[in-house]
Formats: sequence, C-alpha cells, structure tokens
Amino acid sequence: SILSHFTVTPPLSREYDQCKAGLSTEETIIRILRSINMTVSILCLFMVLGGPLALAERHKLSEESRNFTDFYHGHGIALPPVLLEIFAMHLSSPVSLSRLIQTSPLAAIVRGFHNPLPSIPRIFGAKQISTLPLVFAHGMGDSCFNPGMSQITDLAAKRAGVYGVCIPTGDNQLSDTVNGFLMNMDRNVEVFAAKVRGDPKLKNGFHAVGFSQGNSIIRGYIQKYNDPPVNTVIHVHGTIVGVAGFPQCNPDDNIWCKFLASLSGDFVYNMVAQQTFFQANYFRDPKKVDTDYKKYSQLAVWNNEGPGGVNQTLAENFGKVDKFVMVKALADTMVFPNEGEWWGAFAPGDYSKVLPMNQTEWYQKDLFGLKTADKAGKIHFESTPGNHLQFSVENLYSWIDNYILK
Repeated sequence: SILSHFTVTPPLSREYDQCKAGLSTEETIIRILRSINMTVSILCLFMVLGGPLALAERHKLSEESRNFTDFYHGHGIALPPVLLEIFAMHLSSPVSLSRLIQTSPLAAIVRGFHNPLPSIPRIFGAKQISTLPLVFAHGMGDSCFNPGMSQITDLAAKRAGVYGVCIPTGDNQLSDTVNGFLMNMDRNVEVFAAKVRGDPKLKNGFHAVGFSQGNSIIRGYIQKYNDPPVNTVIHVHGTIVGVAGFPQCNPDDNIWCKFLASLSGDFVYNMVAQQTFFQANYFRDPKKVDTDYKKYSQLAVWNNEGPGGVNQTLAENFGKVDKFVMVKALADTMVFPNEGEWWGAFAPGDYSKVLPMNQTEWYQKDLFGLKTADKAGKIHFESTPGNHLQFSVENLYSWIDNYILK
C-alpha cells in the first residue's frame, strides 16, 4: 500500500511492477537499485524484498559475487558502508555478528544468579492463586537460548508452580540475537505472537515478564493481539514508551550525547530505518515528536499519536490486562529518560524536562488506555536501586509473589 503512493516513469515502470509483484530477477533488481530514482530503489529493496539480506539469499548470488559488499559496490548501489559491513558479516559469519552484538555497549543481557535461593513454590492459604503460565521476552542482544534467560525462566516458573517459557523471535541463539537488531519491532511482535499461539499450554492466557527491549515486544503483542490474553505483565526496565538517547549516553547532561540523540532522530524517521532496525521503531526524539516522529514511527502508532487518528482496538486490547507492574532501575544508563520505565517521557522539544506518567499527552488524553487502566488501579510501580537489568533473585521472587500469586 505504501508503494502505491509513488509514481515511476519509464523505463523503470515494468521493473518496478515486477518488484511489487515479488517476481524480480537479479538483473531487474540491479537495474532498479542503480536507477536515479532512489525512492524506488530503497522502497523496492527494503519494503518488498525484505532488505539486503533477503535479496542476497533469495537470488543465490554466483560464486564470484558471494562477497556481499563487493556485489553491491560493484553494481553501483549506494548503501551506507557500515550497513554493508554488518549485512556482509551476517551472511559470511553470523556467529561473529552475534558475538559482536552481545559484547557491545548496546546489549541488555540478564546474567542470571550465582547460587540463587531455592525456587520453592509459594502457596497462599490452602491453594495457589494463579495457574496461568509465565512467558518471558528477552532484551537487546540477549537470547532465550542464553543461560541467564534460561535460568530466570526456570526459577520464576518453579516459584509460581506453573509452566514457564521464554519466547524467542529466532529459531536459534544466533538468529534470536540478531533479530533483536535487524528485524523491526512489528515483525518481532508478529513472530512472538505466532509462537505464543503455537504453544498449546498458553491457549488460555498467561502472565508476561519482559526485560529491557523485550517489553516493547510484549506491549506490541498486548495492543495488537492479546489473544491468548495477558493477565499480568511485569515490565522490568522496559523501553515501553521508547528512548530518546544512546545507551550509556544521557542527552540530558552531556552535550555530545544530546548531539548524538539529535543525529539519531535525523536517521530513524524514514521508511527504510523503520522497516529495518528494531531500535529505530522506539526511538522518540523530543525535538521531532510533532513532525517526523508522528509521520514515521511505529511507536507513534502504538501510542495513537500518529496522523491516522486513534485505533480503538489498541486501547481495547490494552484494557484487557489486569495488572501492569512497572519496574524502574533508579540508576539506569540504558533507557533515557528512565522515567520512561514508568510511562514517563521528555517534554516535547526538551531534553531536560521529564514528564511523569500523568503529565504526558498519552495519559492526559488517554490515547491508548493508560489513564483508564491507572484509574482502575491496574498500574503498579516498583524500582531497583542499580543499573539496567541489575536485580536480585529476591526481587524476581517478590514480583512473582506480590503480583502473580496474590
């Protein structure tokens, strides 16, 4: 539907039609990508073919063209060199790319616990209160297949005395890690929803626990689907209403960090970035909230801030959740502002003034049902004293005991 808004004149109209139909040959793609109409080039590449990775894999490039970077450069295709390097690494050495992501400052990985307290099921009164399963979503650079996520899923499930599962958006550790960067937020939510629906143990609903970026996936699932329904969601140090700065670089107290944040806003608000990078989908530049952000951002759609008006389904699905437990890291250096972990945000046009939840536009106008949920007593606030994803096993058990088993 987006492609239909663009007009392509001969001699590329036939190739463009083939692109839309998904019938492109390698020669056709090269002609389109080399055209002077870069709008058509980029749209075809990212929106129809699924990006450079899908292009290279779909058309089984000849042996002399296997070097991904050389292939694109050789055909005069002008993509940013750093992206070519990342995509090339994904094709030639996905293990290396996965390790690079996991060891980068961007990674939000739960490390698990050393000699944790026994995960003894808590029984209140004569019976256990909840029998619904627990579903986990991991953070940026992490994976359900990593030891930390496996341990935490197991401990929490045993504590609650229920079935527990971490839902990956890839089929192995490599793809699950990389998809947290090179597969956009909407697509991650779609995969998550499909895997939830594919697990018969979740058919009657579940409780959800998200860590860092995994909270964006859970929020998207709740608002877009919520079937099977989420009863209680525990958002641990979440990116639920976006970020406005680089990890480890607070735009509120460092002019260089403010510059980088502003530069990021210039980069992410276009269809290419929004269709390609998970983090671009929830970057919320306070300087652009009334312009490009509303026009392009996936987060703006979920917040009902976009030009398309209010999608009542998003609010209705949000309202079906019984409890929202918002856990903020008081010394967080990954999520800026960290008040966002409690539904707050920077004020429009300002990197210094932080609005608490009840002063944000989405709360005051009840754009997606947050105010209604708060007035119904569904919003609960917790905090941890340390940095991002620094919490104890006692914290984990207290969240389970106080909000799932009561």
